[in-house]
Amino acid sequence: MTSDSRGAQLKPKILVTRAVFQEVIDYLSEYFDVDSNQSDEVFSDAELIRRLQGKAGVYANPTNLMSAEVIRSAPELRAICNMAVGYNNIDVAAATAAGIMVTNTPDVLNETTADFGWTLLMATARRVTESEHYLRAGLWKKWNYDSFMGVDVHGSTLGVIGMGRIGRAVARRSMGFNMKVIYNNRSRLAPELEAEANNARHVSREELLRSADHVVLVLPYSKESHHLIGAAELALMKPTATLINIARGGIVDDAALIDALSAGKIAAAGLDVFENEPAFNLGFLKLSNVVLTPHIGSASGSTRRAMADCAADNLIAALSGHRPPNLLNPESFK
Repeated sequence: MTSDSRGAQLKPKILVTRAVFQEVIDYLSEYFDVDSNQSDEVFSDAELIRRLQGKAGVYANPTNLMSAEVIRSAPELRAICNMAVGYNNIDVAAATAAGIMVTNTPDVLNETTADFGWTLLMATARRVTESEHYLRAGLWKKWNYDSFMGVDVHGSTLGVIGMGRIGRAVARRSMGFNMKVIYNNRSRLAPELEAEANNARHVSREELLRSADHVVLVLPYSKESHHLIGAAELALMKPTATLINIARGGIVDDAALIDALSAGKIAAAGLDVFENEPAFNLGFLKLSNVVLTPHIGSASGSTRRAMADCAADNLIAALSGHRPPNLLNPESFK
């Protein structure tokens, strides 16, 4: 803390960029002078820069683009604490160059996000939303032997691209479905981790796409993973296969996926994330063989609260002179 001209202790000023649990605002207020945004306005870059003036910390949200320009425009900023495990909304290199600590919220959402990956996988494979729309529209008049035939999950091959903590949690759940698991990762897992992930086998990305009945994407977004799944990769997949994306928009070329789904090159897709979300490609709305959800993979009450608390604890540690628990750029901590 600093002191004013009368010697009174002044709390560091922080910005909370989007609405969050009021209890978290109250908790942060014990340590900081909080500029909150409980009206949940989505700040423009110019407004974000304006609100960051004089702030030592920012409690950020994935919708806030903490670009190099924004970071350069906030000279007093010392910490950016993201309420998410992903941090592709933050220019970490620019923050590091400015001596700003950057944190995320790993681990607390692994199991909930894996649950949701399976929610999408099951709904996609068994055509749940498509058949529900049919029923709600009053079109169900009789039972037919071939109505809404999907593809089996049990006994099939699950392919996981990105075998981090969430990917392994997805793979573990396949044991109950007697599935074979193959995965692609930057490096092979230790044998004991493969065993825990239903005896997962490391393969090339091309082999995974050719062999898997259900492909689940759980890898971080980066320049290297941008459009990792495009027209060429979709062409490798089985026409009966499904693609599930619970990772980040931009990993899949959405336009190429729409073309593949329209042409029946793959059976279906389940998507929780999109390029340029929330302004996603409206071509998806014309398709019946895609399940669409608005980035809710971690959206259980207990998990979102755990994420909010984790981000708050990171910010309190960072501005109290302690190393934050989830520091992404350790070189910034001095």
